[in-house]
Amino acid sequence: MFDETTPRLGLPYVLAAQAQKHIPINESLARLDGLVQLAVESRLVAVQPAAPAGGAVWVLPAGAAGSAWTGQAAGTLMRFEAGAWEALAPAEGVLAWIKDENQMVVHDGSTWVALSTSFKNTTVAASPGLANTRLEIREEEVTVTGVMTPTTMVIPARAVVLAVTTRTTVAVTGATAYSCGISGETGKFGSALGVAKNASNIGVIGPAAFYADTLVLLTAAGGAFTGGKVRVAVHLLRFDAPASV
Repeated sequence: MFDETTPRLGLPYVLAAQAQKHIPINESLARLDGLVQLAVESRLVAVQPAAPAGGAVWVLPAGAAGSAWTGQAAGTLMRFEAGAWEALAPAEGVLAWIKDENQMVVHDGSTWVALSTSFKNTTVAASPGLANTRLEIREEEVTVTGVMTPTTMVIPARAVVLAVTTRTTVAVTGATAYSCGISGETGKFGSALGVAKNASNIGVIGPAAFYADTLVLLTAAGGAFTGGKVRVAVHLLRFDAPASV
């Protein structure tokens, strides 16, 4: 039994013969307001905001600076209310919506990771000799620039791609539309895709086998990219041969 706070969220108990019971109750309500259905402004901002909104929460990056942020561990939640900052240590399994990334993340006990990454490698079938088929999702948010922007992730050699999906996370400027594909087939996974925030596409194909590492390309239409971000996810199958004897 924890004498003063709850074990997971650190909510203060009202103790026997507690004076001014409203203080621990209000502290608990404030923490719940920050942690339940958690929505975070950003996990990239390294300088403490000068005029944050009440109830706003940030995930601190390494080396964060500011009167209340300096010295706090990377990954700490910082919540602002009534002119003061409170540091909250996330528990393993806490989920958060990152507003400026338009994605869910989960705390794995040591760091925040994209929720899709947590399920990126899933064994769906295996043989007695350890031959194995894996469903995998590779995902990246790409800042688009110029006529064509490649992802840094690749479709791996000897993978079978089922689909490549996209979502515009920050409105694209310069271009009126874009295509998603590969070298020689720039619209393989979709063309005339929307540039407005949250425009999305599910580029279902074949499925198609790839025999060499292959970059996914985003190609501008109606002008070159001058800004914006697109989240790209490759949905694929990978295979392992039986184990050596």
